[in-house]
Amino acid sequence: MAQSLSLRSSTSATRLLFGFVAGFAATLVFHQIGLLLLHFAGLTPNLPYNTHPVPPFRVPQFVSLAFWGGVWGIVFVLVERALARSPGGYWVGAIVFGAVFPTLVAWFVVLPLKGLPAGFGFHFPGVLVGPIVNGLWGLGTALFLLLLSGPPRRS
Repeated sequence: MAQSLSLRSSTSATRLLFGFVAGFAATLVFHQIGLLLLHFAGLTPNLPYNTHPVPPFRVPQFVSLAFWGGVWGIVFVLVERALARSPGGYWVGAIVFGAVFPTLVAWFVVLPLKGLPAGFGFHFPGVLVGPIVNGLWGLGTALFLLLLSGPPRRS
């Protein structure tokens, strides 16, 4: 079903705004609830909705994370057509996009910029946390985009 859909995808300003809003909301809902579930499963000591202020604007960490989720939501919109053509279809493509790309950027760009080891040293089970919560973010972003812009049109 998902592979036969032609998405209402463009790079219009409205669609990019929807991508930001969807990514922001997906961080607050899907990503953070996923983090909570992984905490309950003993895979991470981190709890969701961390209110510790982070630089440069001293906003709570979860707000900063949601902002960057929104930025990734814009990237999601830009590659959305390719996700629909992925082997597993749009929904699997959305999960894989989230699990892979934001995770790799966090591991190999963000952490080293903060003076931390890439991938936090790739210790198990912590190495699973990023792909899982970011994959959930990808699914949530796709769902929120659907809610914001209506159902995809059939081709």
